[in-house]
This record gives sequence, C-alpha cells and structure tokens, in this order.
Amino acid sequence: MRLLLVEDDRLLAEGLTSQLEKAGFSVDITHTAKEAVVLGKQEDYKAGVLDLGLPDGNGLDVLRKWRSSKVTFPVLILTARGDWQDKVNGLKAGADDYLAKPFQTEELIARLNAIMRRSEGRVHSTVKVGRFELDENRQCLQIEDGTEHSLTGTEFRLLRCLMGRPGHIFSKEQLMEQLYNLNESPNENIIEAYIRRLRKLVGAETIATRRGQGYLFNDSV
Repeated sequence: MRLLLVEDDRLLAEGLTSQLEKAGFSVDITHTAKEAVVLGKQEDYKAGVLDLGLPDGNGLDVLRKWRSSKVTFPVLILTARGDWQDKVNGLKAGADDYLAKPFQTEELIARLNAIMRRSEGRVHSTVKVGRFELDENRQCLQIEDGTEHSLTGTEFRLLRCLMGRPGHIFSKEQLMEQLYNLNESPNENIIEAYIRRLRKLVGAETIATRRGQGYLFNDSV
C-alpha cells in the first residue's frame, strides 16, 4: 500500500514514516506543494496525508489541483487544532477525513485504514478472498482451516495488493510501485522471491503466473 505524505516538518515526517512503514505502508515524502502536485498526478498512491501549511503554497490548493486532474485516492488532511474552517474547506475541496495537530500516530493510521476501506467499498479491517483472510491490523494471514501466519511488512503489502483485487493481473512494475517508495530501487527479481514465499503459505495455484503479464490471486481455487 503506497502512500504520499506531504509534510514540511521534516522531523515529524520522518517519525510518521517510520510508524507508517511498520503499519504496512510504503511511503513517499515531500515537503513542498509544488512537488506534491506532481507526485499526486504521476504516481499510483492508495492514500495521501496532506498538511495544509506548506512553505510554498496552501495544501488546499494542492488538493484542488489533484481533484481537478481526476486524482481520486483518498486524502486525510492535517489541520491546526480548533481551526474548524480549515476542516470544512478541506472536506469541500475533496478531502476524505481530517486530523488536528497534535495527534497520536495510532489514530492517524486508524483513520487512513478507514478511508482506504471506504474507497474500496469495505467496512471491516480484513480482506477475505475464498479460503483466505488477511488481517490488516495484525498483518497476518488466516486460512479457513484455522492456520494463522504472521507476515513481514513486504509480504503483507504484496499480499494486500493481490488480494485487494482478486483475479486482476498485476505486472511486476505495478507490484514494485506498491511495495517500495521512490528512494528505493530493488531488483525486479525480488518480486519473484516474495511470490515464492507467499506461495508456500497459500499454495502455488492460488497465486497464478500469467506469462509475460504478471501475477494474480486466484479466488476460485
């Protein structure tokens, strides 16, 4: 699950990124409105966290530019405590939720997961496909026979991506985009390695390969 964090406080951004990565997100950080507009339009994010007070512009303008360009990923805005007008303006501009500073990181993560579930038409914090159920809060995979497997952060992100759209073919490039941020440059072979590890948990036939196209989670097995 790839996320864009727009926050000019570098210390806060670094601290949030560490916690968000532990929660299963791959995070790109930008500190400026200008770069935020560009990244939001060109990258495939599942959600965004947007501070309204940026050094080179207003976060609301960034949000308006995203929405006018048909950028639809859910956005949580960060506002000053008690500034209700910012909250109202943000929601009118296309934000999905807001959080006032200072805040607890646990609440930020909970709200992010909630707006992502709504964007996918879900109400529960689990993704259930056939015999398999992925628990987002605990980052573990539960199988119909009662078996439970804890996942690493990368395993969780990869399985979350595949199970989020069962039957959909994901290319290696698309999976890489969701697993790693812009500062990371792993070899594409890493995807094959993680696919092999996940197949040991769910079965080789469950994660199918489409030669020359990519991988899909087969919910009919």
